[in-house]
Amino acid sequence: MLTYYGNKDIMKHQKTAFLCSQTIPADIVMKSYERAVKQKVESNCIICGNHSQIEKDVFEILLKGNQPLILVLACAIYDKFSENITKAIDDGRLLVISPFKSKSLRVSPFTAEIRNKLILKLSDNIYIPYKRKGGMLERITS
Repeated sequence: MLTYYGNKDIMKHQKTAFLCSQTIPADIVMKSYERAVKQKVESNCIICGNHSQIEKDVFEILLKGNQPLILVLACAIYDKFSENITKAIDDGRLLVISPFKSKSLRVSPFTAEIRNKLILKLSDNIYIPYKRKGGMLERITS
């Protein structure tokens, strides 16, 4: 059972997943940032996580726009969010989803895999700029 916080109507949008391996080449980082800016300008709904550094960076770029966003956590929904996330929720353009209930559950490779599979399931389109050979994304998308 999923837990939601924010505007559930965002689920009605065409959603593009952003997933990327944690360790990535520098040129892929720059391409990911450029793609995030383009998605922000085009007001496309993106569904992503916020765990690895590239996910955090892309999410922060998208958060500065006005498009609808979905953030899927690899842990339970937080009791308190940062000011910019709270503002996006209050503005009705962010939905936070978690497949986990337990507040004591820590992010792990296991919970990250569940989160990534959920992102893939909820998405209409998928953008994966880089999959590490032998990594989780390669395994769950092959």
